[in-house]
Amino acid sequence: MTTLSRPFAARTAGVLITFEGPDGSGKSTQIERLAERLRAASVAVELTREPKGTALGEAIFGLHGLRPEPVAELFLMLAQRAQHVAEKIRPWLEAGRVVLCDRFIDASVAYQGYGRGLGSCLVQTLNAHAAGHIVPDLTLLLDVPPHVGLGRIGDRRGDRFERENHEFHERVRQGYLALMRRSPRFRRIDAARAVDAVAADIAEVVLGFLAAASAFRSPWVQPDADLPAAHAPHRASLP
Repeated sequence: MTTLSRPFAARTAGVLITFEGPDGSGKSTQIERLAERLRAASVAVELTREPKGTALGEAIFGLHGLRPEPVAELFLMLAQRAQHVAEKIRPWLEAGRVVLCDRFIDASVAYQGYGRGLGSCLVQTLNAHAAGHIVPDLTLLLDVPPHVGLGRIGDRRGDRFERENHEFHERVRQGYLALMRRSPRFRRIDAARAVDAVAADIAEVVLGFLAAASAFRSPWVQPDADLPAAHAPHRASLP
């Protein structure tokens, strides 16, 4: 059993839930399904993603085709994140929304810190400034081995990161697992299973988390919200 990394009301009225994981883990599918589930439960939800969550982010992502050096790549990611936080994430949190974000600060630690070998300390220090010291309340780590994730993508490997070799993706995965071991806000989800099974686990974790948090009477909980009885959050164990 774990506890929340910090009090729910310490930062803003809203809640930030991030989806992280290696390429091919199914984050995009699962975040959409969770958003539908929460809206059906009358929870005020906003959905976004990185690095293409803003017009500036879209433009910056196009620069990765120029194959920047690792440090330059990191600063590109930090630039889009600063804009993303200012334009979307912070205003939504201050408005009391539940924000679901496909990748956030941990992606830079995993991909640039571990994948590119820049080290987690440097990335985390710079992340804090780019993100305005915003840290997720809950992070869902959709974990898959590289051969599974890349096998799902197959010949559809479109961006620079998806086209990296197996060793790079294994370093990324190990980076995510290291982050999970250090922070109680992570919940590991075995994403190598069928889509419906993964979605059921995610819904159980998130609805329980929000039910426990609703004791703070946050504005994102609508009067008729259909949330389950509160229970302690949990972390799935490693296989």
